[in-house]
Amino acid sequence: MGKVTIKDVAREAGVSISTVSNALNDVDVLNPETKQHVLNVAKRLNYVPNLNGKLLKSGTTKMLGFFTTSVAGPYFYTLVEAMSRECDRLGYGLNVFVTKDKQVIMSNILGGRVDGVIIFEELKIDENDIAAMKADKIKAVFLDRNVQDETMGSITFDSYNAGYEATQYLISLGHRKIAFISGVDTMFDSVQRKKGYLAALRDHQYPIDEDYILHGYFEEESSYNAVKACIHKHSAKVPDAFLAGNDLSAIGAIRALKSEGYEVPHDISVVGFDDIDIAQYFTPPLTTVRNQIARQGHMVIAHLVRMIQNKEQGKIQMLQGELVVRGSSNIKRDRNK
Repeated sequence: MGKVTIKDVAREAGVSISTVSNALNDVDVLNPETKQHVLNVAKRLNYVPNLNGKLLKSGTTKMLGFFTTSVAGPYFYTLVEAMSRECDRLGYGLNVFVTKDKQVIMSNILGGRVDGVIIFEELKIDENDIAAMKADKIKAVFLDRNVQDETMGSITFDSYNAGYEATQYLISLGHRKIAFISGVDTMFDSVQRKKGYLAALRDHQYPIDEDYILHGYFEEESSYNAVKACIHKHSAKVPDAFLAGNDLSAIGAIRALKSEGYEVPHDISVVGFDDIDIAQYFTPPLTTVRNQIARQGHMVIAHLVRMIQNKEQGKIQMLQGELVVRGSSNIKRDRNK
């Protein structure tokens, strides 16, 4: 049997299509017995209303779109879960679009398939794309990219200050040879964390050594390989500490150091970013800069829905990091002792 239609329900219930429509939409024009009879028949036939048709008539879809190039890893798991919960609370659904195809992205954004969009910074949405979105009055919130307009806002993490303070913390422990494991050079968070790291070194008049800038791409294995390569290539000046672009990179760094016979934090300190769930349970537990990922997810949906409802205009909101000191960092010791 094919999909049950509203005509099938009307025929089975012995009523008109308009009566079925009124019953399903809870329009108060039917007597209770008729309404209940129709609902019982619809349930028995497993009738599923065409919500898209109903919603398109009202000019809304009650759906939001999250556009990203990846949902891999604990950051995205936490973010999407938080956004989904907030959507449920506010009566919206969440469509997740995972693609690098600009044409697919823009056709979905401009095609009226969702009421509003959340855009992750790595998508390379350029000024022309933003102009097109503004012209169509698309309601949008950007993650980790500062965009502000009547119909567009941003939720960002203060990665610059977080990078600065994490580096300053390592300096306060007596570390001088501090390496940085960068993420993706085109991403806002990675760039800002690196800028904060470099600024802290300059402010304390520490030399900046390009050999201490590693590329981990926010990935555990890439960071593992980068740290091992650094130790082999620069055995005469192995870093005192590693500041990793995120916690996965920090975990990769610790694994690499252990494989080379170093003890963390006795020989070398390691600090990460984000404070993902595993951070406190890893051995040793990670010192990290806490990024309120779940709160970020709640905020982005709340702001977007309020713009859709014309209750507020787009604005930039910034979340601050919090240094969480655990077992992967310690006062610098002389490795020769």
